[in-house]
Amino acid sequence: MQQDKYGAVPSKEVQLGYKQFSNYKDGKFQNINSTPMLTPNYSWAQLLKEQLFERPQEAVPKEALPIVKTDLQNLSHDKDILVWFGHSSYFIQLDQKIYLIDPVFSGNASPIPGTNKAFAGTNIYQAEDFPVIDYLLITHDHYDHLDYPTILNLREKVDKVICGLGVGSHLKKWGYSSDKIIEFNWYENTKQTQDLAIHCEPARHFSGRGFSRNNTLWASFVIQSQTMTRYVGGDSGYDRHFEEIGNKYPSIDFAILDNGQYNAAWRAVHCFPEDVIQATKDLKATRILPAHSSKFKMANHNWFEPLETLI
Repeated sequence: MQQDKYGAVPSKEVQLGYKQFSNYKDGKFQNINSTPMLTPNYSWAQLLKEQLFERPQEAVPKEALPIVKTDLQNLSHDKDILVWFGHSSYFIQLDQKIYLIDPVFSGNASPIPGTNKAFAGTNIYQAEDFPVIDYLLITHDHYDHLDYPTILNLREKVDKVICGLGVGSHLKKWGYSSDKIIEFNWYENTKQTQDLAIHCEPARHFSGRGFSRNNTLWASFVIQSQTMTRYVGGDSGYDRHFEEIGNKYPSIDFAILDNGQYNAAWRAVHCFPEDVIQATKDLKATRILPAHSSKFKMANHNWFEPLETLI
């Protein structure tokens, strides 16, 4: 647990500063509503039995997925572009600014090598494929969203990092300078230019890279540019925050929503497809990208189920 890839927890001095926040209690960040890690009336023994003996027929693809690789270095700067890399990693070019969200390009969504490998054909991007990144957004510090090798390799290409409280501790340990990192609590924002503001909003999830949970904050983000408002939901179970965000930003043009790796055992922390439909209505979003699927197996459903069910 002393290896660099596990990151660093916020210092005791920093944690003392968190006590002023309403979403921080007893040394932990809290969700808006009670969020059990295990669904009531569901036992760990039942979960273990499902994981070991009730695997779906196609938990992973039988063949390599057909992936199109975009030449990110030579994109026209006057076009608005979204590239999904599978799971919860995205490249956004919007009003000539470049955003990279939760990049995971090591081929493994776990600190233990080879234990959660990317589906065949899906791990085709590396740091050298990227131009300079204006904003690296990190929704939370789980390994399938904050990937140590990727973050390390991208370090010289990143201008600013925007993340939840405490997540910057990992980045500083990995060589990112403090003046590059902006840490937010929910409901805070930064106005980068006259035509660009990035807002930190709630999500319903949890955090942690070691044995201690919830010592850093999980979040969603709203990017308000001159021409478009985009919502990046991160990992989240369904809750009232979607409606609150929809009321706060009444013209969300595009929403990226968690739609995969769900399980009845952890119903509160990931959206099922029907939750995504309701969240879209709550947000009043014009268009959505349902994500958190198609690259890693973390739940007991067929790999294609999240997207097919939603359609």
